[in-house]
Amino acid sequence: MPLKQCLLFPDPHPLVERLGRDFFRQLPERPGVYLMRDARDTVLYVGKAKNLRKRLCSYRVANPDRMPRRHLRLLRAVARIELQECPDESAALARESELLRALKPKFNRAGTWPAKPRFLVWRCAEARFELSIMETPGPDGRHLGPLGSGAVFMRVVLVRLLWFAVHPELGIAGMPAGWARGRLENPTVIQRKIGDEDVNTCVESLFAGQIDAFCQWVRARMKDGLHPFEKAAVDADLEFISDFFPS
Repeated sequence: MPLKQCLLFPDPHPLVERLGRDFFRQLPERPGVYLMRDARDTVLYVGKAKNLRKRLCSYRVANPDRMPRRHLRLLRAVARIELQECPDESAALARESELLRALKPKFNRAGTWPAKPRFLVWRCAEARFELSIMETPGPDGRHLGPLGSGAVFMRVVLVRLLWFAVHPELGIAGMPAGWARGRLENPTVIQRKIGDEDVNTCVESLFAGQIDAFCQWVRARMKDGLHPFEKAAVDADLEFISDFFPS
């Protein structure tokens, strides 16, 4: 029977000591935002969560070997945590963005200033489908936005899904270098078979709000016997698409 390693000094639990165990037990398992305040009631940090209980419970242990010093300083300074429940994760994300720009908390690094407007622009030619990120929309009207930094993530996810749909026989191994990790050129070009108009049609339907139709199209184009790793990647990207375009 393996011996459990005993800690000479237990990891600190500053929030548990300050807020009490009941605070964590009674947290709602709902989407929302949380505002960490100091003793003067100044907002130090704003975060959003799909599940407030799960997210905030991750702050209970302040392990100095696993947590950045910045986070340790934050946890030591928190005197109370304010919760704002939201109907869904998209509403929580919008509320977080609003609070970050209004409050500019000391411990938040991203989102405290308005992002540059970014549009996701697409163009379908004879044997190629192009996805670009631009600060002004395309002249032909084929664009989505403005999205801010969301345009970057949307393009990465969309490129991967379209690659699987257009080239199911090649899979991740056949992707151009860097695509699987999100390193894309601008514009990003996906070569397609001449006459395959499904790509353009399905992207337009996605941006028109027909999320289920797009997801079904992607799944229908997948090859049989997809590797579990590739299937998990597709499922995660389709989930992102569904969350990005709330019904």
